[in-house]
Amino acid sequence: MDEHGPLCVGIDPHASLLAEWGLPDTAAGVRDFSLRVVDALGGRVAAFKPQAAFFERHGSAGVAVLEDVLAASRAAGTLTIVDAKRGDIGSTMAAYADAFLRDGSPLAGDALTVSPYLGFGSLAPAAEAAAATGRGLFVLCLTSNKEGFEVQHARTLPDDVTGRPGASVASALAAQAAVLNAGAEPFGSVGLVVGATVGAAVRETGTDLVAVNGPLLAPGVGAQGAGARELADVFGDARRAVLASSSRGVLAAGPDAGALVSAARAAADEVTSALRG
Repeated sequence: MDEHGPLCVGIDPHASLLAEWGLPDTAAGVRDFSLRVVDALGGRVAAFKPQAAFFERHGSAGVAVLEDVLAASRAAGTLTIVDAKRGDIGSTMAAYADAFLRDGSPLAGDALTVSPYLGFGSLAPAAEAAAATGRGLFVLCLTSNKEGFEVQHARTLPDDVTGRPGASVASALAAQAAVLNAGAEPFGSVGLVVGATVGAAVRETGTDLVAVNGPLLAPGVGAQGAGARELADVFGDARRAVLASSSRGVLAAGPDAGALVSAARAAADEVTSALRG
């Protein structure tokens, strides 16, 4: 982030983007699309975030493409966040951790997005695997979809003695991440996903992003509507921990490699000004 700017480029091979690039909606089209992005931007941005679903929809051939994208990104020296949003319990969560966080696994990136909604403690196998291999997690916390409000803003039951409402789910998740990151410099390895378009949700839920002491992955920059004002408003004093993610806002400039580089540089400059200014 310090070297390249706080921008993560999502690799999201939507059928519509493939069409705009003149590519077929097949595993071969996804491969061409994704590797062009890596070739153009590898070594130029802080991270790539391949969205696993757009590879998985093409079956085993698509998953093989995801493996190739991760390998190509490693070769280019660019960190990867596998956006798979896995979340389960016990041995199943351990199996997900083995697939996405184990040294030598072809699906392992440098970090993995995970869902905590079976209880934060259910993520223990992933947290342990990440810590053992030097990888990281990004835990869903405050997302920009309208349905997220139902769970993320919910409050725990009132304290029996005081009758005051409990903490919001989002603030509780942030507090638990902060425990795992305590004392780490410059950041711990358990980050949160906080949408760049969530408006006042951080304040409304009482979520202390500064105390998390971990990176904050912020989808929604660019085509989804978040710019400098939104980033500053959502993240406030925590904005130096933000890794802003943009996919279509950069990818729509392709397939020309020079245009992709220019779009990524412009996006990185915008978020740097908003977050570091």
